[in-house]
Amino acid sequence: MTSQNTPGIDPAAKPTRRTFTPEYKLRIVAEYDAAPKGGKGAVLRRERLYDSHVKEWRAARDAGALDALADRRSAGVRPKKSAVEVENEKLRRRIGRLEKELAQRDAALEVLGKAHALLEMVSGSAD
Repeated sequence: MTSQNTPGIDPAAKPTRRTFTPEYKLRIVAEYDAAPKGGKGAVLRRERLYDSHVKEWRAARDAGALDALADRRSAGVRPKKSAVEVENEKLRRRIGRLEKELAQRDAALEVLGKAHALLEMVSGSAD
């Protein structure tokens, strides 16, 4: 048999990550907790979830952090910084790096100066 797929074309659609609203998370945690011992797995299978989801959501609910139940991977993408802000950050990092190098050079020059003075003192007393 020959393949009908043409090279370079991906026949499978790119999967998208599921997102869960805080209301959904609270409902599932309540339903999971209310389920009898044998029914907890059924809730997870029906919703295609893992018990780690429920544990994480329950901990957030118990901590009183309803905002923590929001999915951070998809909630509120950080706005892009302007070109000026990016350049300023780059320059600040460079200034910090250069100041550190300058401090190291100053320390090395001080040590060399002391060594030079010591050698002059030693060579002057030898005469």
